[in-house]
Amino acid sequence: MPVNADAGAVGEQVEATGEHPEDADGLPINELFVSLQGEGVLNGVPSVFVRTSGCNLRCWFCDSYHTSWEPTGAWMAVDDIVAEVEQYDAEHVVLTGGEPMLHEESVELLERLSAAGYHTTVETNGTIHRDAPIDLASISPKLASSTPTAERDPNGESEWAEKHEQDRLDIEALTGLVEDYGFQLKFVVTGEADMDEIISLVECVREAASVPVRNEDVLLMPEGVTREQLDDHREQVADLALEYGYRYTPRLHVNLWNDEPGT
Repeated sequence: MPVNADAGAVGEQVEATGEHPEDADGLPINELFVSLQGEGVLNGVPSVFVRTSGCNLRCWFCDSYHTSWEPTGAWMAVDDIVAEVEQYDAEHVVLTGGEPMLHEESVELLERLSAAGYHTTVETNGTIHRDAPIDLASISPKLASSTPTAERDPNGESEWAEKHEQDRLDIEALTGLVEDYGFQLKFVVTGEADMDEIISLVECVREAASVPVRNEDVLLMPEGVTREQLDDHREQVADLALEYGYRYTPRLHVNLWNDEPGT
């Protein structure tokens, strides 16, 4: 079973807004734990996950609700985060969120981890580019199907729909991440209706980027945060990957531990 650190015991609690208080140092940490990477090309690799709070988008199906819709956690100094990471026997660190690239301090953390010899993955929605030592940019561009329309907003409202739709894609930032780092484009697929947008977006990035974007760099992942939800989508998304020549990625952590926190 994964091991989860108690971030709340280390730093000042994150306010519900997720904003950075003037007197807070470091990063707002929602979870810090060791587990198996459950998604993408490093699926199954033992990894330390550093999950930040705060996000610039509001996907209705967000699998880390307490980093976006209701940001929680504790502010931790970079020194304390690195010290906690070093307690675990893993050579791979995943900086995730929320949207970790929101925070300037993420660059310092990645520099410290790189200097210590860790392989780093950053899980990002691709809307923010920063200059940092990143071994794998796991980029998950958000499709139109992610928009929290009134009927899909977890709070039963629609105040985030317009902002989310406006901000969910930034081709310049997305292209910069693809050009500057090892990358994977990982799409959360809710159904076959998503495929036209995926194909169009991949072609857009191919035209804009100065590096190749191969079909094997494009991963299709079924939407779902529980085993039952994945059962509804898994086979269909696998068939779509076969049909379009893209790569399929499971959500191993959900298959193993369902929706258990800290996995």
